[in-house]
Amino acid sequence: MLAKFITQMLRAQQPTIFGDGEQSRDFTYIDNAVEANLVACKAAAAQVAGKVFNVATGRRVTLNETFQLLQQLTSYSGAPAYGAERGGDIKHSLADISLAEQHLGYKPKVNFEDGLRRTVDWYRNPSNVAGA
Repeated sequence: MLAKFITQMLRAQQPTIFGDGEQSRDFTYIDNAVEANLVACKAAAAQVAGKVFNVATGRRVTLNETFQLLQQLTSYSGAPAYGAERGGDIKHSLADISLAEQHLGYKPKVNFEDGLRRTVDWYRNPSNVAGA
């Protein structure tokens, strides 16, 4: 969803939010996922073997909030289109990162806003999105 929104907004195309935009997600930047894997590689086997760890920021952001931040980052001046809510879509998701914090010492290094800014910067580079 974020990739589509960003590319559309950079091209001055109107993105569509399905539903009212108040559904929320716990988005995380790729560096957080990489960092979690690196600390897991260094952890004692007794701490991690057979366990499942959620990796995210531990913070929910609505799609409307995400759109507003993307407007600022992309200089898109339009409003989103709102479409019918998608059947089966999860209304809210929030990762419980407490096990990763406890067993791995994981802490997200890149917050949502900085990760979104970095992502928009990446999409601004035409060589990164050729054919997108």
